[in-house]
Amino acid sequence: PAPRRRPTLPENPPRPPAPATTRAVFERMAERAVRPAGLVRRTLARALDSVVLAAFAAGAAVPLVPRVTDHLQAKVDAARGSGHTTTVWLLDATTAGYGCLLLAAVLLFGLFYEVLPTARWGRTPGKKLFGVRVLAVATLRPPTFGAALRRWLVGALLGLPGSLRGLFDRTRRQAWHDRAAGTYVAR
Repeated sequence: PAPRRRPTLPENPPRPPAPATTRAVFERMAERAVRPAGLVRRTLARALDSVVLAAFAAGAAVPLVPRVTDHLQAKVDAARGSGHTTTVWLLDATTAGYGCLLLAAVLLFGLFYEVLPTARWGRTPGKKLFGVRVLAVATLRPPTFGAALRRWLVGALLGLPGSLRGLFDRTRRQAWHDRAAGTYVAR
């Protein structure tokens, strides 16, 4: 008996026409694929990032504290030595200068720790550890530098009360700083 030959298929068989899909279908599919992060993950990620920022602020303040206390003690000693009753102001140009120096250091650290990683990768180290990321609502990609900066500054100004707004937003769980920047936190 002769061996059976397999039928050969053409190299590129014709494909059936693709069903017509609109951009809206793809947008809905992408939005479902990138779900908003839960409250617990967001809170833990924010807490970790806040601890890191607070540790830096405390470390930056340590060398300034002896200078400020020596300055204030010198003012108190001078007031006592004068023999008159006088008011000693704790806030003056020297203490305000040290405060501004500390604020500048914290803002610079926040820029490198929070804003740049959020704009570049959509996550800070705390968010990466807890598996969440910040995405722009319009593009579903990490936000621009300006949006990340706006998000961080509004979050720093409003603090916890601004973050509580996310409890009442059912679609993307956006807090006020997310609304201001056009972002949301996704899983």
